[in-house]
Amino acid sequence: MKNTMIFKEYPIFQGISLIDKEIHSPENQKWLTPQEEIFEIAHCQEGSYEVQIGQQCYPLAEGDFALCQCRNFPKESYCSAKHYHGISIQINLKKTSECLSCVLDGMNICPAVLVRKFCSGQPCFIFHATEELAYIFSGLYTIPENVRMGYLKIKVLEVLLFLNNLDISAYPANAQGCSYCQVQLAKAVCEFVHEHMDEHFTIEELAEKFNVSPARLKMSFRNVYHNSVYACFRKQKMLTAAKLLQETDRTVLDIAGECGYDNGSKFSKAFRDVMGVSPREFRKGKISPAKHEKI
Repeated sequence: MKNTMIFKEYPIFQGISLIDKEIHSPENQKWLTPQEEIFEIAHCQEGSYEVQIGQQCYPLAEGDFALCQCRNFPKESYCSAKHYHGISIQINLKKTSECLSCVLDGMNICPAVLVRKFCSGQPCFIFHATEELAYIFSGLYTIPENVRMGYLKIKVLEVLLFLNNLDISAYPANAQGCSYCQVQLAKAVCEFVHEHMDEHFTIEELAEKFNVSPARLKMSFRNVYHNSVYACFRKQKMLTAAKLLQETDRTVLDIAGECGYDNGSKFSKAFRDVMGVSPREFRKGKISPAKHEKI
C-alpha cells in the first residue's frame, strides 16, 4: 500500500484553522504540530492515532475527540494503526481574537478560557465517543464543495459553543493518558494475533510471549483501545473478514476458518455484532469496512 498523508487546511477565522487529516500507511507515521501557543480540538472519525505530549500518550479511537494545548509541551502524533481520518480545529492563541463576539454578536467565547477549562494542569483532555459528540462532529465530513467555507464556519462556531457550555463533570474523560510503552505493547500483540489469525491464544499465553504480566496486558488494552483484549481481537478478525468478503470470492466458511472459526453460525454472529450486518449482507454492499477500520 502506498504511503499517503493528506492534510487539507481551511482558514476559518483569524487565528483559527480547520485541518482535514487523512492517513493511509503500511508503516508507523509521525508528524509534528508547530510549537506555538496552539489550542487544538481533534476529532477522530475513522481509525485511530496517539498524541504524545511529554512522557504521556493519549490514544484516540473512532468517535473520540481531544482538546490539547501545545504551549510548553513537546507534542507528536503517531498513526501506528496505519489508518486515520479526522478533523482538527487549531486555534492560535496569539493570533485569534480574545473574544469571538467580533465574529458573532453576543457570542461570549474566549479561547483562553476554554484552554483553562479543559487543560488546566494537564496538556490533553479526551472525551470518548458518545451519540451527542457524533452528532456535533458528523456534519464536518459531508459538506458540498459549493458551500464548504460557509458551512465550516458555522460548524466551528457550533463546536466552540458546545464546548463553552459543556459541563465536563458529566462526561467520563481519559485525562490521565497512558505511557507510550503501553501503546507499543498493545499494537505489537495485535500485530502478532493478526499474523496468526487462525490460532487461539489465552491472555496468559500472550503475556508470557511478550514477557509481561496478564494484568499489565489487560491494562494496556483498556488504556489504549478502551476495550478488553478479547473484544479487540474479535474486532480485528472481523475487519480482516470484511476485507476478504469485499475483495475476494472466497466462501464465508473459508473466510471463517482463516479467522479461527470452525463454526459458521458463531462466525456470522460475531461478524454481525461487530459490523452490524451478516457476512452475506456485507458482501452485497450494505456497509463499508472503512467505517469500522479501527481496533
